[in-house]
Amino acid sequence: MGWTGLSLRLALRALRHPATGVALVRVAWRFRRRGWWHRFPFLPLPSIPYVRWRMHTAYGEGEVVPPVEDVERYARWAVRRP
Repeated sequence: MGWTGLSLRLALRALRHPATGVALVRVAWRFRRRGWWHRFPFLPLPSIPYVRWRMHTAYGEGEVVPPVEDVERYARWAVRRP
């Protein structure tokens, strides 16, 4: 499964569980690249080097696509923190 598949599966979970959807949106907003509005495609997407670093620190390899369960669990944990 690639990043597109992960995104689609997370979107389906968000539709089934709105609280999960809110958590995922809040985490996605935290991960956005600084100055995202200055660069095409003008979307609040994360920086690729940052995502690779996060995947490397979490899974030991930068090119890993995390399991849906891990992303959902992290999002729920991150929004519970103050």
